[in-house]
Amino acid sequence: MNPLLFHGGALDAASERFGVPASGWLDLSTGIAPYAYPVDDLPGDAWTRLPLGSDTRAFVEAVRQGHDLPDTVAVLPTAGEQGALQVLPLCDLPPGPVAVPEPGYTGHADAWSLYGRTVIASPRPLDHAGNAAVVVVINPNNPTGEQTGVVDLLEAARKQAAIGGLLVVDEAFAEVTPDASVLPFSGRPGLLVLRSFGKFFGLPGIRLGWVAGPAPTVADLETRLGPWNVSGPALAVGARAERDQAWRTAQRQRLRRQGRLLEDLLENCGYPVVGGTDLFKLARTPRLKPAPQVFEALARRGILVRAFRDRPDLLRFGLFGTEAEGERLRLTLQMISRSRA
Repeated sequence: MNPLLFHGGALDAASERFGVPASGWLDLSTGIAPYAYPVDDLPGDAWTRLPLGSDTRAFVEAVRQGHDLPDTVAVLPTAGEQGALQVLPLCDLPPGPVAVPEPGYTGHADAWSLYGRTVIASPRPLDHAGNAAVVVVINPNNPTGEQTGVVDLLEAARKQAAIGGLLVVDEAFAEVTPDASVLPFSGRPGLLVLRSFGKFFGLPGIRLGWVAGPAPTVADLETRLGPWNVSGPALAVGARAERDQAWRTAQRQRLRRQGRLLEDLLENCGYPVVGGTDLFKLARTPRLKPAPQVFEALARRGILVRAFRDRPDLLRFGLFGTEAEGERLRLTLQMISRSRA
């Protein structure tokens, strides 16, 4: 299987392999909301001039207001969460191993390995707090949806601070679980929070995210990223969206509803849900239908989901946005159950 197909959203590679035109896909391979924040009426100069410091400050202030962050927390916009985690290994951190979650988003391990760090993949990365130079936790986890308690995270951050290390909390999917977030505490030493904008707001193409943490850590990352790290249009959309509490509340309700519909559909088709969040569900395939086989069968019929190299019994399904899309998925899964492929 093409390695690209193990990552969400690789529609060009999927089209090349399965012969499905780009317009023919039902893409359930990502954890991106199927409902996008409206981006009409952007100021024209957002496109025609370089981003200004005032644009960045407006976005940061919107984040502060939208998440009720204290002044002790420094905030920095980035080109998606990936833009931060890719550069984080260049920051001023002590030598030593990096503990990352397994299972979990592999981009963390890839970034640290690229710069020569020893990576410890562990189902319990917090067990390495106080020993590893950097500990990474994904909360809620992708793809399992498992949540780590705030108290446990803060204790791990304390241990990391004591050795001059860092606890990195990847909260890419935390907008749907705000009570589990450590954002209000991210000004504490030894703690850095990574946030994605595009997943919850349904706008991955603008490549926007942000980090929150103590001022020295965030300033170090800002220096490594350099100027104009985020586009003017992205900052303008982000500032507007982060302030829009009514839309955010309605979006959480929409996603919760669609998540329940997806879970019921999968269970009724013989795919028990074993994890996930309101943005995706992790399901076990039927005993006689290994995940790679189901992945291929769905893809040949124009439905792309997320497979895993090391788990031939699991698939991750993103949310469908309409009743027609849900019916298409249901009928296709039922067809696969009746067939040999």
